[in-house]
Amino acid sequence: MQKIQLYIEGQRVDMFDDESVVITQTIKNVKDIGKIFTDFTRTFSLPASKTNNKIFKHYYNFDIQDGFDARVRKPSNIELNTLPFTDGRVKLEGVDLKDNKPHTYKITFFGSTVTLTDLVGDDTLAGLSSLISLNKSYDAASIKDALQDDPTTNDIIVPLITHTQQLHYNSHSSDTTAGNLHYKSGHIQGVLYSDLKYAIRLHSIVEAIQTKYGITFSDDFFVNTNAPYYNLFMWLHRKKGAVENLSGVNQAIVSGFVNQSDAGTLSRITSNSTLELLGQNTKYFEKLLVLDVITTANFSVSIQNNGVEIYNSGGINSSTIINLSSYDFGNTGTVIYIESDNTIVFSKIEWQIAYRPSPSQLLTKNYTILSYGYSPIFTFDITQQIPNIKVIDFLSGLFKMFNLTAFVDEITNEIVVKDLDSFYSSGSSYDITKYLDVSKSQVNIALPYREINFQHEDTDTFLAAFHKQRFGKTWGKSEFTNGERLDGSIYDIKTPFSQMKYERLIDGNGGSNTDVQWGWSVDDNQESYLGKPLLFYPIRQTLTTQIAFLNSATSQDAIVSYNIPSNSVALASSTSSYNMNFFQEQNEYSPTDTGFTNTLFQAYYSNYIASIFNPSNRITKVSAYLPLRILLNYTLADRFVIGGNSYKINSIKTNLKNGKSDIELLNDL
Repeated sequence: MQKIQLYIEGQRVDMFDDESVVITQTIKNVKDIGKIFTDFTRTFSLPASKTNNKIFKHYYNFDIQDGFDARVRKPSNIELNTLPFTDGRVKLEGVDLKDNKPHTYKITFFGSTVTLTDLVGDDTLAGLSSLISLNKSYDAASIKDALQDDPTTNDIIVPLITHTQQLHYNSHSSDTTAGNLHYKSGHIQGVLYSDLKYAIRLHSIVEAIQTKYGITFSDDFFVNTNAPYYNLFMWLHRKKGAVENLSGVNQAIVSGFVNQSDAGTLSRITSNSTLELLGQNTKYFEKLLVLDVITTANFSVSIQNNGVEIYNSGGINSSTIINLSSYDFGNTGTVIYIESDNTIVFSKIEWQIAYRPSPSQLLTKNYTILSYGYSPIFTFDITQQIPNIKVIDFLSGLFKMFNLTAFVDEITNEIVVKDLDSFYSSGSSYDITKYLDVSKSQVNIALPYREINFQHEDTDTFLAAFHKQRFGKTWGKSEFTNGERLDGSIYDIKTPFSQMKYERLIDGNGGSNTDVQWGWSVDDNQESYLGKPLLFYPIRQTLTTQIAFLNSATSQDAIVSYNIPSNSVALASSTSSYNMNFFQEQNEYSPTDTGFTNTLFQAYYSNYIASIFNPSNRITKVSAYLPLRILLNYTLADRFVIGGNSYKINSIKTNLKNGKSDIELLNDL
């Protein structure tokens, strides 16, 4: 028998002598390959001892103030015979009472990676306040510069994707229509700056997630040398059509606070702009915003939380104190926007926070900016313009795209992220033959599906929709059947992203290819389209086909460098064969180049999927009493060897009390 020690927030809990703790571990399960798994246990029981009552703060007594918060999972770790086994978090499920007295606490242990969902909750990308440092001005000069900026060295660029205007290219002098990209001196035609939007490197979003939530992803996959990931950008397209505020009220975020935190009021300032209140909302006695104004022009104040306005002052033209004590700021971050068409000068902007942790205490903290100036320039605020998607859905989408796995390195506390092939290649082998319970075992079919479909959720922009109508097939979608008629269900893996089909423009005067490729964000009725967050690879064309750029309805420039959107990392497969299609489609820019073979399916899924579709593949179920030298050291990347045959671990369920492990294994094909 093993001796189990369970610690909750560093405090050892009392356990029943005969209580079994069963922990299940799996990293990729053949039955549900689109999900990420980690350690979890069934609910088990703890005695309502004096020690445990103290740890759980007599949870059964709801009259106790500042009691145990069962809504939040608590840091925890498990030891076997005093040796470290695993870290995670514990959730208190409830308390059983007998004769109106506490008898049993019911808890569930969760592995570390699972807590990522708890950490980010329902937060959206709009709450990533550190992205504010990448904000840009939205005007013709800024858009023109960003359209020409090199995406290999800039995290914010503009791609040749229009939200409304259709573009074409015709060098004939008779074609003077607005969307003609051919530059003709004296003719006002080309792409209008206000039909374009910025885009952000995906890696900048991943970095902002790490900053906000205090986590660290390993650089095994999320690294700048990994071009299929690092070169991806997201189009900053939150609403269909023109950028919000382009012709409306100018606004700018108030930035300039000193980043600091206060333990007493459980408050802090991050990104020099974002107020976070981490305590219980009901205990914040006052939340005041003090504005000392020098100028007398009209302005208004917008208070926004996680990208959503929760308060607007309306017109102000003098110093004032705004009482926001009745507003729930949550703990996702609150920012101040000044809105005005006038220049406004402040001698002071100050948050005054008062927190009452108990009826007898009142703690205060002020966060101050002295001498702040607002200018009425339209700012492209990334937190307002980024697509409306939850943080967890964004991360899950990346994991689905690249078939990633994640686990927590308990030494470095990093979240180790690898693609599945890299994960399995890092494993070791353990021969467990002599530890098997040979009284029974099973060998079952490994494949529960006849077909697995891979696609991006949104392929409804004009050219992609036309592709489906013409060819009867979704653009970029892979339908894997291994070329066989099999029994079973159909399994769908969908990312939450949008994928366009792009068009390389042909000169209408003679039919020669240009160097221009563009995207059109309209539906099949040619009306402006929102859709899901659009991912693409920007590729900078330099010293190539000259195009016309409209600064306004009466002013144009000729430019020879510009960023075109692409579904492939490069325009020639000899440079890179990687692309973001799941199925190998004809490349839009280089249709005769058949070398773009490294689709998402081929590069990241094919080895695993081919093995589970292999007719020789089986799920083997065995039981074993593994020694501590294996239990404490194996990882799910390792192989178990039985009778000279090597197996991958599909899942393992271990009773920590008696040491018995029920193991599902896949042939190591």
